[in-house]
Amino acid sequence: MLLFREIRQRPNSSSRRAAIGREKDKRMSLTRKTLYIGFAALLAFALLLCIQPTAAAQGGAASAATPPMGWNSWDSYGTTVNEAQVKANADWMAKNLKAFGWQYIVVDMEWFVTNPIPEGNSKDFKYSLDANGRYTPPVNRFPSAGDAGFKPLADYVHSLGLKFGIHILQGIPKEAVKANDPIDGSAFHSADAANTAGTCLWNYDNYDVKDTPAGQAYYDSIARLYARWGVDLIKVDCIAMPYKGSEIRMLSTALGKTGRSIVLSLSPGPAPLEKQLEMQQYATQWRISNDIWDIWHSTEFYPQGLNDQFIKVAAWAGDDRKGRYPDADMLPLGYLGPAAGWGTPRQTRLTHDEQRTFLTLWGIFRSPLMMGGDLPHNDDWTTALLTNREFLDVDQHARDTKVAITSDKDVVWTSKPEDGAGHYVAIFNRAEEPQTLHYTWTQLGIHEGSYRLRDLWEHKDLGPATGITVTLAPHASVLYSARP
Repeated sequence: MLLFREIRQRPNSSSRRAAIGREKDKRMSLTRKTLYIGFAALLAFALLLCIQPTAAAQGGAASAATPPMGWNSWDSYGTTVNEAQVKANADWMAKNLKAFGWQYIVVDMEWFVTNPIPEGNSKDFKYSLDANGRYTPPVNRFPSAGDAGFKPLADYVHSLGLKFGIHILQGIPKEAVKANDPIDGSAFHSADAANTAGTCLWNYDNYDVKDTPAGQAYYDSIARLYARWGVDLIKVDCIAMPYKGSEIRMLSTALGKTGRSIVLSLSPGPAPLEKQLEMQQYATQWRISNDIWDIWHSTEFYPQGLNDQFIKVAAWAGDDRKGRYPDADMLPLGYLGPAAGWGTPRQTRLTHDEQRTFLTLWGIFRSPLMMGGDLPHNDDWTTALLTNREFLDVDQHARDTKVAITSDKDVVWTSKPEDGAGHYVAIFNRAEEPQTLHYTWTQLGIHEGSYRLRDLWEHKDLGPATGITVTLAPHASVLYSARP
């Protein structure tokens, strides 16, 4: 019947052609709309595919155009540093070092403890936390903190034209888990995020964090807090060795959600070389060794000495990591006191030659530079080291870094200036006796010819050279530029 009615109701041929034309136009219009919508959806999907890997590839940590330079409180204060001492170091940096590129002021370990001791890691510590299980600076050490946390101190550091950083330990406070504090911004509680079977091997403060939505929520909550305080750098400890990849990823992701550019530094070392691509993905810098202190050599795992570092930096040499840096550790120079993180308060044990060697190795390697000595105690010698622009140019701007020669007795590194004209050459005497060392340019991977040699530490032109001959005292070094 329906078919019969449709046949009987058909219009004449002329009307039928018009109707067919209108129907065709409608179908074409609908088809075009469908195609447009489909194309837009495919385009959006393609863009999503393009964008998401890029974001994931970089994580949430800030990249740094040059290796970060600053001061860290650990070597001079251990866990005891207070607000007045941080401000004194910030004031000194602003007056004497800022013009040379130094900019970070970093409050190191256990700033949240009310009864600190220099070496830290005590079972008897008392902690300052907020209602959401996050560490806060106690007012007996940081009077301006109150309910504002580190924001007043960060604001002070920023007012000097500097940047503010803090140290944290990976994980979630055991005190927060015991109280089962709520996690800010989520329906979770601290016990949901904690892996109580995992802790730092050398510290009692925290449990590990689960790789779950609750664990991510906790890291999100502390990242939001630190961003509100105005933190520019976070050094996270007990995460690079033993390597805790999931927590690195979660913390980096959390930092990315804050919208604030924050440098992420992983510690301690040695970080695993086979994880370097993953660390480049999620962090700004990562430690390549255990703590390096003011000694030439150590037979212990902790601490390590300057001579022990040559083999470690060589393993990480050469790659362009595009704003991400292997970190050779802090600079134990100047006065290490009044409450050194290791040993008794002292002027650095390193000789003048060893101090130059220390900086020359860090510089040719392009390590971040974090001064450990108490800045207001700096003497003229130490200040001159830290303000040598020719040395700093090597660390901050060189490229194509290579190990040319390495042995137990001598080591030579080369790199190129930023403009590509010529070479930098760092020569080290690792021996216990003086050495006169001879190298042809070919031995160093440099084209034969005559180059204008300049001593960058002495700011002295040495004239044209068709090779290098240099006599070095034990543990001494030179840093040259060789320009065509």
